[in-house]
Amino acid sequence: MQIDQRILLVDSDDARRQKLSYLLEFLGEPVEHADFSALGDRLVTERFRSVIIGGDAHPDLDSLLKRNSRQPFLTLGNLAPVQPNLVGQLDEPFAYAQITELLHYCQVYQRVRYEVAPTSPNQTKLFRSLVGRSEAISQVRHLLAQVAETDASVLVTGESGTGKEVVARNIHYLSSHRDGPFIPVNCGAIPPDLLESELFGHEKGAFTGAVATRKGRFELADGGTLFLDEIGDMPPHMQVKILRVLQERCFERVGGNKSIQANVRIVAATHRDLEKMIDEGEFREDLYYRLNVFPIEMPSLRDRAEDIPLLLNELVSRIEGEGKGTVRFTKRAIDSLVEHPWSGNVRELSNLVERMVILFPGGLVDVNDLPSKYRHVEVPEFTPEYPEEMQERDALAALFSGEEPVELPEQRFNNELPEDGVNLKDMLAELEVDMIRQALDQGNGVVARAAELLGMRRTTLVEKMRKYGLSKEG
Repeated sequence: MQIDQRILLVDSDDARRQKLSYLLEFLGEPVEHADFSALGDRLVTERFRSVIIGGDAHPDLDSLLKRNSRQPFLTLGNLAPVQPNLVGQLDEPFAYAQITELLHYCQVYQRVRYEVAPTSPNQTKLFRSLVGRSEAISQVRHLLAQVAETDASVLVTGESGTGKEVVARNIHYLSSHRDGPFIPVNCGAIPPDLLESELFGHEKGAFTGAVATRKGRFELADGGTLFLDEIGDMPPHMQVKILRVLQERCFERVGGNKSIQANVRIVAATHRDLEKMIDEGEFREDLYYRLNVFPIEMPSLRDRAEDIPLLLNELVSRIEGEGKGTVRFTKRAIDSLVEHPWSGNVRELSNLVERMVILFPGGLVDVNDLPSKYRHVEVPEFTPEYPEEMQERDALAALFSGEEPVELPEQRFNNELPEDGVNLKDMLAELEVDMIRQALDQGNGVVARAAELLGMRRTTLVEKMRKYGLSKEG
């Protein structure tokens, strides 16, 4: 669908239409005229900055507005239908202030509504941390789509784990540089004395150990995008060199004097407050403004907690696509995760999902399956109570499984059946009575503690004590 800045004017009043058309053209606004009969078909394949319509001649304006909910409309004169995309009303005599104000409202409506649809013929699937319907992440997607096809330098800010590199990769893949390489550099992870060589390369013999000429990241990113991650950790002497490259679009390798063109798109990112660093003399102000041509701030996950259910689906789908398994979350578990503060942001959520896939492969995760720090919803833990016959069968199976022999009250059972046989039921009952007595002794007569030592529910232990005529005192 084509979208541009045209204004479509549809009005059966010729004099009014001509008057408004002249005024719009005087303001530099591109105007087209259309008949009511052709309007519906045009809106199927085209979208306009605004459709200005005289409703007195349209038989079913309310239906037209409903069918084209993404298209903002302005009306001429008082009209009965009220739809969200009926942004405003133009009244005669037409005034500059009113026209420009209402056209701006149409622009804002178009921007917000269009977030759901693709914004470019080169649109790719957004990466996982940009999933969501919150206003904060919608604004990030909108800014990303606006700047991607330009060559402007972008500075992405935000806490660690929010997805700053994801934004950088999206900018690259939606830009004219998408056929070139995407080269990331973590400025804080490379020792200061090696950073210049890493970025600009070096000539053979430039320093001890330089046994061959080596290209730097700027050369490797030629025709593509260079992502300078954690730019706030870059040492001052390198800030000067990066500034020169941004200004002159060229550089030299370490130990060389040949000027090399820097045909790269620069995207930088940091979790640090660069303006504060400028005030403290730790970051160059001129470099900041060179990088900060187009700022994008990534919201923390706690500031867009409503996106967590969609993020969970996306992260699980990604793990499934990698063949690592799958997992599902109950609504109670999701509600609990929404309440978590997420200091590690989307990266922390991604790690948690991967951990749950390992612990509960193909399973369903509830609140009490989550690590304790993620449990923000009180849910009673379900402990199944098995029939006594089943417990006895399990105990018998354990006795004959070849595991470490069980110590009986007065003898040790060594998996060899005596020649004259045994009364298995009595022997197991005797063993059970002895274990209950020992557990009560160790638990100082507290039944709940004894049940915990025996690995059973308190109610089950009480029933067994009643069955064998046992008391807390033994």
